Amino acid sequence: MKLNGKELSKYMDHTMLQADASKDDILKVISEAKEYDTASVCVNSYWADLVHENLKDTDIKTVCVVGFPLGAMSTKAKVCEAKISMDDGADEIDMVLNIGELKQGNTEAVVQDISAVAKEVHQNSKILKVIIENALLTESEKKTAVKLTIDGKADFVKTSTGFSTSGATVEDVKLMRKTAGNKIQIKAAGGIHSLDDAVNLINAGADRLGVSGSVKILEEAKASD
Repeated sequence: MKLNGKELSKYMDHTMLQADASKDDILKVISEAKEYDTASVCVNSYWADLVHENLKDTDIKTVCVVGFPLGAMSTKAKVCEAKISMDDGADEIDMVLNIGELKQGNTEAVVQDISAVAKEVHQNSKILKVIIENALLTESEKKTAVKLTIDGKADFVKTSTGFSTSGATVEDVKLMRKTAGNKIQIKAAGGIHSLDDAVNLINAGADRLGVSGSVKILEEAKASD
């Protein structure tokens, strides 16, 4: 697939999730998102209101992570954080599933965790993405995680937090797309550093990309148009 810079920008959740991110860092990301017209700005929930207020005259969405980056918080905590984030202006929620319960084979607990957040998100007419953290999973567990995310009624399944041992790979996205079919959208995130990375992941089946280096990649795309 050949994408021009404008088309590629709308695949991108322009991301700033570092623990030491300052207000100036967040404002810089917002400014970049406006300049390059990305799909969204993705931040920790503390910054939801700031991002929402600065994007309200645009079509760029505010995305907040929940239960991030471990997924080991209680379901009640995830639901509460999702609600607060949406009250503060989040349009989309990226939650981390309970990785420990998944690896233990406790599929019912995993689905219940996702479903509870999905219910809160969807009753507010918002979008839920579920991060399955592929770096910590076997191939069989990856397939199971995709299926459980579908069962939990999420809108996207997402490869990675970007804070584990590795991020998105073409092989994982292909596996997720093959497992999911057209039942759910796929977001690739983590370790996307070049135009080739971005295009290859989209060609593998990704519908959205979580990228902190969006500007570099979109400048590459502009130069190649």
